[in-house]
Amino acid sequence: MASTILLPLTHIQSFSHSQNFAKPLLLQRIPLSSSLSISNSHSKYVPAKAVSSYRGGTQAAIKQESIDTLTSESAKDNQTNPLSSKLVLVVGGTGGVGQLVVASLLRRNVKSRLLLRDPEKATTLFGEQDGELMQVYKGDTRRPEDLDPSIFEGVTHVICCTGTTAFPSKRWDADNTPEKVDWEGVRNLVSALPSSVKRVVLVSSIGVTKSNELPWSIMNLFGVLKYKKMGEDFLQRSGLPFTIIRPGRLTDGPYTSYDLNTLLKATAGQRRAVLIGQGDKLVGEASRIVVAEACIQVLDMEFTEGKIYEISSVEGEGPGTDAAKWEELFKGAQSQ
Repeated sequence: MASTILLPLTHIQSFSHSQNFAKPLLLQRIPLSSSLSISNSHSKYVPAKAVSSYRGGTQAAIKQESIDTLTSESAKDNQTNPLSSKLVLVVGGTGGVGQLVVASLLRRNVKSRLLLRDPEKATTLFGEQDGELMQVYKGDTRRPEDLDPSIFEGVTHVICCTGTTAFPSKRWDADNTPEKVDWEGVRNLVSALPSSVKRVVLVSSIGVTKSNELPWSIMNLFGVLKYKKMGEDFLQRSGLPFTIIRPGRLTDGPYTSYDLNTLLKATAGQRRAVLIGQGDKLVGEASRIVVAEACIQVLDMEFTEGKIYEISSVEGEGPGTDAAKWEELFKGAQSQ
């Protein structure tokens, strides 16, 4: 008799605020030995440990010694970090910033729920995780029908790190353009979120208010800054509690070819010092590691609610994961 797993399959329908979202969660038993396709667009919960089964034996590519090291390190962290009451939905959790956000949440023992177009990537990057600590849902923010209410059940915080390239590239294939990702995707996500969410953190970009000025007008030739600003504006009008992080040109990573153990050891090189400003005045580069940490830090800073911050990183010693130092930086930006 074939082994089986349980995959909760949600009832999908087009999103509308006027519709009643109370629906039962359906369970479908799927034999592991059968051909299991996850390429359809319907949202479904995929247990993190089950994702590796989709590739048969190929998931052995994840180095076991890395997972063993992570387990040992996580056990030490868990002694000082009890399981958090937060449930953070990370959208774009396998991208350059998002994967670092997820790795840091796991390190902190904070429960995360990933909304991914390709759930297999979660296991490639993060290994097999306890389903209580990390959950993976299949869905695409560009498709409102994918954003079933069950995805957001119990979610307390949201970090949205989705994005694409500013100029036409292979990443634009399959309609992955700035308009679809930075505008329509953000709009669809924000529209689907319940009012109970305590904070939505959106990663945007410096220069969004200066898209008609040099040098920003060059970056905006294909509309990336315009569409990011439209996404920002929609979030601000939504009534949801928000914080917007606008990084400079992203550096360090993405670490998409590595595993979680590598992500946890990633450093920002010599550019560890952090500059935070407001009013879209900052220029320069920002380490993805610094941006990911900023997204997590603001979740616990009430005074950052409803605020927009620009962030860049420069040479020097930085705040690391020290909450007091980050609070000083964010408060310093507001006093400028």
